[in-house]
Parts: sequence; C-alpha cells; structure tokens
Amino acid sequence: MISTKNYSSLPDRRSLEAICKAISVLDAIMSQEWEHRYYSFNSKWDANERCFQMRNGSGDEMHILFREDGCVINGFAHEYEQQDKTKLTDNLPAVFTDFIFGEPVKSIGTTFCLWSTELKNWQTGHLENVEDNSDEMLAIFDGEPQTYIDWARDYFEESYKESGIPLETVTKVYKGEPLTREMVLSVVEELEDWDQLVEDLAEINYPCSFK
Repeated sequence: MISTKNYSSLPDRRSLEAICKAISVLDAIMSQEWEHRYYSFNSKWDANERCFQMRNGSGDEMHILFREDGCVINGFAHEYEQQDKTKLTDNLPAVFTDFIFGEPVKSIGTTFCLWSTELKNWQTGHLENVEDNSDEMLAIFDGEPQTYIDWARDYFEESYKESGIPLETVTKVYKGEPLTREMVLSVVEELEDWDQLVEDLAEINYPCSFK
C-alpha cells in the first residue's frame, strides 16, 4: 500500500499527473457542482504549473503541484497529529518552497509531504513514528481504474447509472482517450449542462469530442 513509509509504488510524476487528470474528469461527470467534487485539477494554476486538489468535505485535503522540473505532494489529515513541518520538508528542493510554505497550503496545514524531481525519485523529509493517513489518501494512485470505481461507488452513491460505473469507460479515461458523449452517458443517465463539462475539461486540459 502506498504511504510515506512505502512510496516505492507511487507512480512517476508524469503517470501521477495523468491519473490526477483522469479522476478529476470522472468527478466532473458525476458532480457538475465543483464544491461537491472530491478531486479536481487546474491546468492553469500558475505559469507553467498545474495543481491537483483533493477535498473530502470533513477537513482533509491534498494538493499536488506539477511543474516541468518536478512535483510535490502536500497532504493534510485533520484528525492526525501534525509533525514539525520543517522536519517533514527537510531537503525540500527550493522550487517547491513557495507552494509548500505559501497559501493556500500554509493555512490548510501539512501532515505529510513527498516530492520528486527530474534527477531523483520520490523523497520525503524526516518522519517521526506517527500515523499520517497517507496510506488512505494516496491509495487512489495505484493506477487501477477499478480502484476509482470502488471508491466512487460509495462517495457518489446515486449520481451514476443504476447499472454502475463501467470499467471500460473509466479505463479509457485513465488512458487519456478523448471524452465522447457516449462515454459520458455510459456513466450518468443524463448531463444537465454540457457547456459546463466542456469548461471543466478545458480547465483540466483533457480532450473531448461531443459532436
């Protein structure tokens, strides 16, 4: 299981970004109201930066910053003890300092932090022997479409078709295939606002063809 104590199976940052975009697309289909989504992705976070966000509605959040020269993950689990942030970020590359110590991350908090650059694999700072909930928050990144389906089945309940969330469609989205009207309607009975979905996909920077 992926965690700060066992992150060897965490995907490389380019594969991780593809997963982040995929699950944000699927969330956008099942919840057209952004505030009710669990996962979201902003491809225009800042100049040459993209940001993925997880919010569970109960206080837990995760932000992942993607840059051409690296990636950093900030996780916050509100029911868990926060360690000294300077220790959690020991040896953090300077390119991530503004993100990790600036807003909104500063106000949210940090329970765990992982990062990767072009030259090195995933790293973390000094960890004390305490739980940080990273295993639960990072589990979605195992690269398996079925993992998302199993999670979304409970979270979105009746937001998808009675027949369930189709593995074939989720797999196509995980592969980055352009989203079609047929794919959307294989997940939900109907979509209230197609223009809104187009806007959401543009923000995610995910291809679509709804002709």
